[in-house]
Amino acid sequence: MPPAIDAVELTRDLIRRPSVTPADAGAMDIVEATLNGLGFACRRMRFGDIENLYARYGTARPNLCFAGHTDVVPVGEAGAWSKDAFAAEVVDGVLIGRGSVDMKSAIAAFAAAAADAIAAGQVTGSISFLITGDEEGVATDGTTRVVDALMAEGEVIDHCVVGEPTSAETFGDMVKVGRRGSINAEITVEGVQGHVAYPHRAANPARALIRMLGALQSRVLDEGYPEFQPSNLEVTMIDMPNTATNVIPGVARARLNVRFNPNHTGRQLADWFDLEAWRASADFKGRITVTSAISGEAFLTERGDFTDLVAAAVADVTGKPPELSTSGGTSDARFIRALCPVIEVGLVGKTMHQVDERAPVDEIRRLQQVYARIIARYFEA
Repeated sequence: MPPAIDAVELTRDLIRRPSVTPADAGAMDIVEATLNGLGFACRRMRFGDIENLYARYGTARPNLCFAGHTDVVPVGEAGAWSKDAFAAEVVDGVLIGRGSVDMKSAIAAFAAAAADAIAAGQVTGSISFLITGDEEGVATDGTTRVVDALMAEGEVIDHCVVGEPTSAETFGDMVKVGRRGSINAEITVEGVQGHVAYPHRAANPARALIRMLGALQSRVLDEGYPEFQPSNLEVTMIDMPNTATNVIPGVARARLNVRFNPNHTGRQLADWFDLEAWRASADFKGRITVTSAISGEAFLTERGDFTDLVAAAVADVTGKPPELSTSGGTSDARFIRALCPVIEVGLVGKTMHQVDERAPVDEIRRLQQVYARIIARYFEA
């Protein structure tokens, strides 16, 4: 019989491994050893400098997968923390540490729930784990590479639960059934440097950049989409390197991001950026270059048996069903949706990425209960 797992103690063990992206610091070793002890067949899948793990218990279908990440963001100003960010201390029933919310606790809670389900003989199909060390970073050698490899091998995952901190105000009040897409763009305008008193001899890149940004920001992208909030474009950086007051600089740059719903695709938005750059170039004695990078497309897990099952499992523990939402940023669910329907369920995310990131111990244990109910309901179905 597999050993029982204390979700809180496993979370603390994981936090004590300072796995700041892209470092692993032994965090994946702990996950692998834990799952090996439960009888999972574990495969380390290293791409570039990133440690990834795919582990599966059983060979039959359906295959319920849990996905998460061991990497964390930097602590920031270490002296601003009330406790060492990687000491994993529990103070008045609250676990303080980087990764306590986002999302080492969820990995530990699902492992504990899986251990209990295996011991109880509930797993009539398979349970799998897809764990990456590259979610908080550039996300190029993590889940997306593992998903591609599994698809090439013909590995079938029927449904997936991602352990991101999805609760908004109170534990279990929200789960994520989709995400908006994200595209970044860097705009470089190359003009002609010159003296401000002789503008006819120069080409001020600011004029073209302002014209382009004005056109982009003046467009209302949409009024929303069923289950999604409206798309939004935000300028995140404007720069004209210049230390003199009497010089028209030769270069201006800007960056922007669009979070978009299914009214758009990343490619359509990138084409729009290029069109506005062409328009802004009219009568401009210079060049505008736009470099776009699509971080992920918008997606939605349609309401049905799986969303109903997860909502019911949350209600089993909290006493009321959660809101099914598509709000917030991006997550690795954007890659996993190529394999199967995916839902995100986790802790309250208010302190993620903050100084003194923290999770109440009782909520970690309640998250284990939610995952246990998901597993039980899944294999009863």
